Amino acid sequence: MTMAEIEFVNVSKSYGKTVAVKDLSFRIADNEFFCFFGPPSSGKTTILRLILGLETPDQGEIRIGGKEVTLLPPAARNVAMVFQNLALFPHMTARENIRFPLVERKVAPAVAEARLAAVAEKLHIGHILHKLPAHLSGGERQRVAIARALVVEPNAYLMDDPISALDARLREETRVELKRIQAELGRTLVYVTHDQEEAMSVADRMAVLEQGEIRQLGSPRDVYMTPASRYVARLVGSPPINLIPGRMDPAQSLFRADGGDLRVTLANRAQAGNGAVELGVRPEDVRIVSPDRADAAHAEVYELQPLGGFTIVDVNYGGLILRALVQGQTALRLGERIGITLDPARIHLFSGEDGRAFVHGAPTNAAA
Repeated sequence: MTMAEIEFVNVSKSYGKTVAVKDLSFRIADNEFFCFFGPPSSGKTTILRLILGLETPDQGEIRIGGKEVTLLPPAARNVAMVFQNLALFPHMTARENIRFPLVERKVAPAVAEARLAAVAEKLHIGHILHKLPAHLSGGERQRVAIARALVVEPNAYLMDDPISALDARLREETRVELKRIQAELGRTLVYVTHDQEEAMSVADRMAVLEQGEIRQLGSPRDVYMTPASRYVARLVGSPPINLIPGRMDPAQSLFRADGGDLRVTLANRAQAGNGAVELGVRPEDVRIVSPDRADAAHAEVYELQPLGGFTIVDVNYGGLILRALVQGQTALRLGERIGITLDPARIHLFSGEDGRAFVHGAPTNAAA
């Protein structure tokens, strides 16, 4: 089997005055489950279309398996794509839709049938193969479209938000199956999504996009634990990260929150910086304590969202609403006075000028 490492070297693509991707350089390893994640119009789908060959870059090189394919047509690249809109043939049964690319490639009938049976079993769709697309649910159509890509056995699979139309439970089940199937097949899978939970749960590595540029590339754990910027920190994580504006006092390596009594002293003075910054802390790293504790900043309970295994507690801290996660149910009441402290190893500081991160963890807490 051909190696399916995918590489972009200084690739740019524009549509008129709109820049879709800008000077992108990255490498996706062979057999890797790689996610492009970002909001709408961040360049995700354009990247897939460039890999597939449906678009030609304005500049730069695209390589698959070490071979330049920048100007090659899609058929010469041996990659398969599952589009967001599915594009199933309405007059063909699910079986015929899945077999179609094999018929086009003149695969022997016995081999085609064996491949179809194997992929139908993996995706649990054997019982619907006789149905037309009009008689399938949205989830069933999604799985048929995925099966049509898998049955070809290409060097790499490209998937553009393939399970976005499914309900929450089926999305969760399908992404687990995709991860399992990719591992079993040992093929490169490039996955585009606007759902950070999907990207975090399935990717070996992920690229966070903004307006056609990569803002951070790394494992989901690295992106979550050490976000490169305020933009990445806000985009990755649910509930979203808390951002607390304030200023640094470089003489004392001290962060002072604006309009409140929260103080954070950095353990490493060399990291302190100067001027306006934002402190970022994840909801799970906000601790609710007695307001009488010496190291606690003062706040009150603003809203409660019980979610079974945990409760989201919205906290009013000097007019700023912060979120904390509390395990299980809570006896807290709306309006109750509380204290908050931060996990000393899990804060981030972002520049007030450009939002870049310059501190990750290792401070000590202090209160006024």
